[in-house]
Amino acid sequence: MSRVCELTGKGRQVGNNVSHANNKTKRTFLPNLQNVTLLSDALGQSVKLKVSTHGLRSVEHVGGLDNWLTKTSADKLSTKAQKLKRELAKKAKAAPAA
Repeated sequence: MSRVCELTGKGRQVGNNVSHANNKTKRTFLPNLQNVTLLSDALGQSVKLKVSTHGLRSVEHVGGLDNWLTKTSADKLSTKAQKLKRELAKKAKAAPAA
């Protein structure tokens, strides 16, 4: 899953370079991916992820990594993020019982 955001699923897009003479050649538009360390409050650990800058802003807007993972569907997430989501759900079920 290289060049794909692990939280939003944002990947490369394909388009055309258009010259002054209107010649068209294929090109790709890559997302602005950054290697970041995000903190999970519920799990009490930090997680290294490859996230697009748009995804990073979205996570901050929602209120952190834990809120983002609970509100996002699993099909958009990478396998690493899906595992984190399952751990959060397991932790949430164990918290009210204790």
